Order: sequence, then C-alpha cells, then structure tokens
Amino acid sequence: MRRPLGGNDRGQVAVEFMGLLPLILLVLALLWQLVLVGYAYTLAAHSADRGARAGTATEGGGEGACQAAAEKQLPSSWRGGATVSCRPEAGVWKARVALDVPVLFPGAGSFPWRAKGSAGAAKEDLR
Repeated sequence: MRRPLGGNDRGQVAVEFMGLLPLILLVLALLWQLVLVGYAYTLAAHSADRGARAGTATEGGGEGACQAAAEKQLPSSWRGGATVSCRPEAGVWKARVALDVPVLFPGAGSFPWRAKGSAGAAKEDLR
C-alpha cells in the first residue's frame, strides 16, 4: 500500500476560505455601498420629477403640491436628510431634491456629499 505524497492536507480548503472570508466580506460591502449610492441618486431624480409634475397640475398645483409630491416619493428612512425646493422659472416648474448619501444603510451615518436630482415640467394651458 502506497502512502500519498505531500503529507496530510485535510482541511486545507477550510483554512484558505477562512483566510479569504474578510476579503470577500469587504468586497460585498463595497458593492452594496455602490448600489446604495446609485439608489440615492435615482431616488432624488425620481422625487424631483414627481414634484415638478405635481406643481403643474391644473387644480391644486403649485409649490405646496410640488413639495408634498416630491417628499411622498421618498421612503420614510430617507426623508430625514432630504431638502426639497420648488419654484416656477419662465413657465416651467423646477423641482430640486437633495438627499444624504448613507453609509451602508439609511440612518447609520452619511457621506459629506449629497445626492442631487432636479427636474422641470412645463405648465400646459388646457383651454
């Protein structure tokens, strides 16, 4: 009966995996953070678009409707650091939304920059 060359290497895969586990977790956390940054910019743009469209409504439109619609589009955990501004400029309602960009999940802390979105919608006269 022959003995295997190289000695006993049972459990080597488990040891290598435990050595790489911190690196795998770090890469996953970085990927999650990139997704979260993209989501913040998407939320800001979508919220601004809905706000601008609400500002042009024939009945009940205006600055209050614009701000309410923009804030309504944001999930509750993102509203705390959000700023919404709405105003008409040359026949176009402009809405601007700025959100805090969270670190790993909303409420844990935020980066020093903000995700900004802006949109405009022309008020159409339906007469």
